[in-house]
Amino acid sequence: MNKKIVIRCIISVLLIAPAIAAIGQEHVTALPGNLLLRTDGGQSQTRSKSAGAPLLLPFFEDFSVNTLRPDADKWADNFVFVNKDFPFNPINTGAATFDVLDANGRLYESASSVAFQADFLTSLPIRLDSIFTGQAAQLRPEDSVYFSFWYQPQGRGDAPEPSDSLVLQFGFPTGAMVFDHMDSISVWADDYLLAQGIEQIKPLDTIYAPPGCNQQIYIISNQFYTWGDQIMMPCDSVFVAEISWESKWSMPGTTRESFAQSHGRDFAQVMIPVTESRFFSPAFRFRFFNYGSIAGTYQEAAGNVDQWNVDFIRLGANRSKHDTAYNKISFSGRAPSFLKRYESMPYKQYRSAPTNAVKPEINVNITNLSSETKNTRYRYRVNQRGGNQTFEWDGGNCNLTPFSTNGFQSCETGCGAKHACPPVVSLFALDFDQDTASFLIRHYISDSSAAVILVDSLVYRQGFYNYFAYDDGTPEAAYSIEPNGAYLAMQFNMSAPDSLTAIQFFFNRINDENSQRFFDLMVWSDNNGIPGQVLYRKIRQKPQFEDTRYAFSTYELDEPLLLNGNFYIGIMRESGILSMGFDRVNNAKDYLFYNIDGSWVKSNMDGALMIRAVTGKGSVTSIEETQTEAFQFRVRPNPASNSIFIDLSDDKKIPETMHMFDYIGRLVLEKAFSVQTDVSHLQAGMYILMLRDAAGNSNSTKLIINR
Repeated sequence: MNKKIVIRCIISVLLIAPAIAAIGQEHVTALPGNLLLRTDGGQSQTRSKSAGAPLLLPFFEDFSVNTLRPDADKWADNFVFVNKDFPFNPINTGAATFDVLDANGRLYESASSVAFQADFLTSLPIRLDSIFTGQAAQLRPEDSVYFSFWYQPQGRGDAPEPSDSLVLQFGFPTGAMVFDHMDSISVWADDYLLAQGIEQIKPLDTIYAPPGCNQQIYIISNQFYTWGDQIMMPCDSVFVAEISWESKWSMPGTTRESFAQSHGRDFAQVMIPVTESRFFSPAFRFRFFNYGSIAGTYQEAAGNVDQWNVDFIRLGANRSKHDTAYNKISFSGRAPSFLKRYESMPYKQYRSAPTNAVKPEINVNITNLSSETKNTRYRYRVNQRGGNQTFEWDGGNCNLTPFSTNGFQSCETGCGAKHACPPVVSLFALDFDQDTASFLIRHYISDSSAAVILVDSLVYRQGFYNYFAYDDGTPEAAYSIEPNGAYLAMQFNMSAPDSLTAIQFFFNRINDENSQRFFDLMVWSDNNGIPGQVLYRKIRQKPQFEDTRYAFSTYELDEPLLLNGNFYIGIMRESGILSMGFDRVNNAKDYLFYNIDGSWVKSNMDGALMIRAVTGKGSVTSIEETQTEAFQFRVRPNPASNSIFIDLSDDKKIPETMHMFDYIGRLVLEKAFSVQTDVSHLQAGMYILMLRDAAGNSNSTKLIINR
């Protein structure tokens, strides 16, 4: 029997948090670790898809689909985070965020206080030798090929230092082949047991690769295997074409404020001509990567720092350095809540004072990325899920000037239509026989003057469940107070008497989760707008963590606490650093207080601390959270012409129906779910495709039909 020492690699990471922005003794820092956003079950961070057919020009990516990861049909790796939260005022909904965390949300092993290579975003091979739109032709340097993109340092996250940078490289194959990775397969232990005439594989037994793999490859077992077990085996070496990379552009780190002052806007566009003949290859590639560094005073907390946001990447022929416009109208960022104070609130509390709960108007960012003024129509529609209420507002038509000259659409349009600040024209339904409710709010902006209709949409689910929330569920930063013995509290309001049954916290992971970190769970009454008498205290609690996207941990009260009017929930820091999620999209600092010397002080930090008050029956209910994870899908091709195919991420979660809506929200297709669907009867334009399962959960995506 062969014997071999099996070494398990232990990753040692230098954990130094970033510089701290402090006022008093409260701190907002870079988000430590990002497991909730990046959990992928240990899947590979680099995809081996370069052997497939190369992509064709023009190449376009606007990251408008919030998939968390880059589109596998365009990108060879998945290190960056595709999202709508970290970019600040993007030109379009969503961007790719570069930071110092790997694809699984953990600090890179190479992280240090000096600049190191962190996230990569690498394209699949692209046919830059020929064009195939219209009449196929060879592509040459004189055909005016340009590469362009928009970028922003920091966004809502942490500013990269001047020693950090964002880099763009072009690549072409050298003609040589290099080792890429070892391919692996899963095999049944039964086959090996039968061949050897044994009943069990023991630790230190040698297991050779099965037929069809390299027969010289073997592993040394580190556990027992028997009938019915599966073994992951290396199979063969995979070689790929060697790529020579050349740097074409880079930018040192800076703050978003300094960047905006020097460029005149929050995002800046870069135009790069492709002139070297060596790049006109049938397997051209490009990649972005960032240099990051970690430094600071909090040794226990790993910092998600040095963010860059990249958006609207284009590569095509017959362009020029003045070709900075694109025939597109778009929403920017997240859709807003219709609630005045909260992101979400209990349905009972809403029903008791609905007119005080709803905003008179909302704000949406609308852009026109073309070079011409567009006459656009804006409207929104609200549909109650599981109910009968429907209401909408039609803003009519209004001129939308180019973003390059006027930025986002102003509330003062001069034509009577408030597209950027539409009114909330109705209260939500008051169904007194229900404990929860949710409403799907769809925003539409369109310009029907062109042959191919320009349209964009934005979707928001307004939830009324059994908890109060100021945050949108995603932390862009971390909040903490010091020293030990300090208090923090969030103010909430019961407009009708109800029971507080639990408190939810979002605690950020730190390096040593077994360290002595304790807090007292606290509830206070109101004392003229600040926390007053202690109503409840549960001592010596430890932070808890959930490895899910919505990583709130629930702490139940020993007995329900009947409350009315203002009340406060929070903690007393007993020992150790308590890093809590901090949402920088919403701003609830007027309701956040801290106390370090016997006096309560209102917070100076713009954002929303991720603490939620659970009321009523106690168990946390949220249709919103479970529905978004019900199933994931992708439509191909997109744009489409005659037929579409739907790829599901989980073949065990099959939708029941499919609906398609046009650019003004009209239902144009309704049928039972099928993998392939004929769309040849639909006019060219943009549509919203929604899939729904038997339980009523749904997900949607944009589909462009272009002929």
